[in-house]
Amino acid sequence: MAGKNTVLIVGNGGREHAFGWSFAKDSRLKKIWFAPGNAGTAEIGENLPLAATDVEGITRWAAKEKPGLVVIGPEAPLCAGLADRLRALGLRVFGPGKEGARLEGSKSFCKELLVSQKIPTCATTMQCSPMVN
Repeated sequence: MAGKNTVLIVGNGGREHAFGWSFAKDSRLKKIWFAPGNAGTAEIGENLPLAATDVEGITRWAAKEKPGLVVIGPEAPLCAGLADRLRALGLRVFGPGKEGARLEGSKSFCKELLVSQKIPTCATTMQCSPMVN
């Protein structure tokens, strides 16, 4: 069933369900897989027994099935380099590579980058919080 009209969505939350729900509206799409998915995603595609953080397992599965597009939702597999591994297989991937994911995955890296590039940012996380008066 692999091919350009298939998609693998990595993650098991509401964001991944929303991605799948949107993709399911496209009649050209032949198959949607979720790794691992949830009860809601099982209604619109096939849940796979692969954790979102199982970079090796997802990479092996994708090398065999060759989905037309992989959408990676959660931060953890992005920070672990899943997108890079899948791109190395020649797959189309929506999600940043490991280096790009550091902006979200490492608050200290992000803060250092913002400061070094003179991009306005709060001095501390507490100053940025809307809960602090």
